Amino acid sequence: MLERGSSRVAIAAERCALFSTRAVIGSFATFLSGCSSAPSRNILGSYFPSWMICALIGLGATVAVRALLAKTGIDAALPMPIVVYLAFATAFSLAIWLLWLA
Repeated sequence: MLERGSSRVAIAAERCALFSTRAVIGSFATFLSGCSSAPSRNILGSYFPSWMICALIGLGATVAVRALLAKTGIDAALPMPIVVYLAFATAFSLAIWLLWLA
């Protein structure tokens, strides 16, 4: 009776290992299928990553918003300006990414 129980445990362990192996192979296939090409743009003969261009545009938009807020006087009333401007830069960068590349 002890041998039958141990063989069931061995079969269950083999099935678990087989399932784990298949899950790992399936997840590798899923993750690698998204790597068809890098999102880059040709600018003056040199390829730049699209995220870098979106970040630069977002930074420029944040500088423009800061100038506008400073001119209206709202800049002095901001509680934590560095956090607010970081949020502006992130939001502008992601918005440009969605509008341009989505």
